[in-house]
Amino acid sequence: MKWGITTGSCAALAAKAAALKLVEGVEPGEVEIPLPDGDRLIHAVRILDADAETARAITVKYAGDDPDVTDGNDVIVQIRYNQMDAVRFFAGPGVGTVTKPGLAVPPGEPAINPGPRNMIVQALAEVSPRGFDVTVSIPAGQELARKTFNPRLGIVGGISILGTTGRVRPFSAPALRDALKCALDIAAAAKLKDLVLVPGNMGHKAALQHFSVNAEQVIDVSNEWGFVLGEVEKYSVKHVLIVGHSGKLGKLAMEQWQTHSAQSQSAVPYIAALGKQLSLTVSSEINTVEELFMSALQRPERNRLGDLLAERIHSKISACYPGIQSLALVLINLQGEILGRRGDFSTWSKT
Repeated sequence: MKWGITTGSCAALAAKAAALKLVEGVEPGEVEIPLPDGDRLIHAVRILDADAETARAITVKYAGDDPDVTDGNDVIVQIRYNQMDAVRFFAGPGVGTVTKPGLAVPPGEPAINPGPRNMIVQALAEVSPRGFDVTVSIPAGQELARKTFNPRLGIVGGISILGTTGRVRPFSAPALRDALKCALDIAAAAKLKDLVLVPGNMGHKAALQHFSVNAEQVIDVSNEWGFVLGEVEKYSVKHVLIVGHSGKLGKLAMEQWQTHSAQSQSAVPYIAALGKQLSLTVSSEINTVEELFMSALQRPERNRLGDLLAERIHSKISACYPGIQSLALVLINLQGEILGRRGDFSTWSKT
């Protein structure tokens, strides 16, 4: 299946194109930008207009074979010189503004996630070290936002600019399961007895940061937890470490083994109920698990709730997949900080 590029990549591409026009006076038909994994991406762009202080460029979102609501839509970026020697971000038409705590960026900021912000900063730095004001617009964004979770999350005025890797992996359960089976077969052929399972890039980074883990041990499960855990039971695996965001892994405590948002329920009500069992005060206005932990609770309360949630997830996995003999589980927040843990970590401890 064909991979696509994220809205974050589109914004970085358009930002670099606009910078090339503003700084060097060139109008590229395509530009190349760095990706978070060190690879590079080349994609078509077009200059819309420019003067002595500003320039605008456009990229058309390409989602590949993924059913992304933003596919085929224009991503427009205007850049303007500033005197701050820094890159500042603004929401143009169709890009949302965050109004509630608990997301990756604070209230009042444009809904441009940290990954895309870093990509834009790096792309601009390849053209000039000067400071720029960056305004990202998606003309159809306000209408598209109705098809997303943004209104529920308190993001108003449009969609979010997303992406942690810069690429969009097409969602196809059969194809993904085939790829995961191959990854497990490769691990078995390499005689790896200790595996790390993560939902994605965030869990991958946290596993490498906090534990003694080699990259080849890590398997990106995505949302296919039931399939992967069932397959792991068939292999000669001695120890399994699971690291991921509390909102994603929290669904496993509810025996939701396929965690895609279209096929599973939010873990917020379940985790809020756990909080009440600990006599913690959790508002009914909470929209995300991140908000529940990071905005509604103090650190000692976070860890109490995180440990209880980790225990519940650990218990469910052990009961439903008894062939997994040694399991350790870690819950993190969006910054990769550990919220809760359960299991034997002796295999994974850094010396």
